Amino acid sequence: MKVLVTGGAGFIGSNFVIRAREQRPDWQLTVLDLMTYAANLSSLDRVVADIDIVKGSVTDADLVDELVAAHDVVVHFAADSHNDNSLDDPWPFIDTNIVGTYQLLQAVRRHDKRIHHISTDEVYGDLELDDPAKFTETTPVNPSSPYSASKASADLLVRAWVRSFGLRATVSNCSNNYGPRQHVEKFIPRQITGILEGVRPKLYGAGANVRDWIHVDDHNDAVITILEQGRLGETYLIGADGEMSNRDVVLLLLELMGKPADWFDLVPDRPGHDLRYAIDATKLRTETDWRPAHPDVRSGLADTIDWYQTNQDWWRTAKVVAETRYDRLGR
Repeated sequence: MKVLVTGGAGFIGSNFVIRAREQRPDWQLTVLDLMTYAANLSSLDRVVADIDIVKGSVTDADLVDELVAAHDVVVHFAADSHNDNSLDDPWPFIDTNIVGTYQLLQAVRRHDKRIHHISTDEVYGDLELDDPAKFTETTPVNPSSPYSASKASADLLVRAWVRSFGLRATVSNCSNNYGPRQHVEKFIPRQITGILEGVRPKLYGAGANVRDWIHVDDHNDAVITILEQGRLGETYLIGADGEMSNRDVVLLLLELMGKPADWFDLVPDRPGHDLRYAIDATKLRTETDWRPAHPDVRSGLADTIDWYQTNQDWWRTAKVVAETRYDRLGR
């Protein structure tokens, strides 16, 4: 099977490519990535000899058409995804996440290919901290930021193309990922790399916001499972029951890295900061044989800390750039 992976040099995409090479060695993999600041080609070093890499944008209609025509399946990870950046400048999120998805859908439709669209639980907005409910596939979209609005728009485009044109597609909305090769602008790697450099973690607001954490390998195993076992036209939520407040995550990182429990600072909350995400993955677990292999966030974070400690050359330059941007935004 010839598989085109958009955004395959980013965090989740690169881990998917590595995972697919390990678990499905008969797949022929091509990565399409614009190689923006959020991508890192060295993330693919261990598999670079076994894959094809194309530098380009999902918004480039001619390039997308050519690549889609030459492959059997598209796995669409490519996205601008950082909430803080979307608040500062929404346009790249509209362009990549909406226009780029449109170009892929049109190419897939022309050439009658299969596409799996990767999305986020952030499209559903947030839940109250004391609400026992979780997001399901029937939860209405209610995005809070330009980023989540752009992803919700892309999800709806996929569903519309399925209904209107019979597109062979599936969608997955996943909870917050963590693990190796995640850009240092994101919450967990920002704290880990900061602690490694002797910088106290920063928590928005009171740190009470809750996220549902999943190891990136578990997410990608679910994507492979949906490609092979999922029903066309369906949406699947991916989660591993890993709800933790941001404050508890920081406290766990401090413990694992040998720092005092009070070694962090509170900073002003960001606009529109969602309170809580929580995924009900019953549909995925009922219809497929997927189960998370890393349900223990503590051991997963310990492994993630080890990776960032061992691979400091991978993140140090990006760390300077990210922190400069955070300083400019006052965050």
